[in-house]
Amino acid sequence: MPLYNRLKEHRARLGVNQQELGHLAGVSRQTISQIERGDYSPSVTLALKLAKICAVRVEDIFTYQEDESHE
Repeated sequence: MPLYNRLKEHRARLGVNQQELGHLAGVSRQTISQIERGDYSPSVTLALKLAKICAVRVEDIFTYQEDESHE
């Protein structure tokens, strides 16, 4: 999946665990874990919410990179 994230870094900077971040964002700890591992792409709404909680831009957390093998 070409969506990469730095959510774990930003969560650590805030000093919260996955459970706490999930609570702040209104999702489960498992959802935060899946996002951090790259197993789940959040909705635009959730991505914006996470960026707001972390006080950064969405682009500071999530980056999209085209798969070069499909060109």
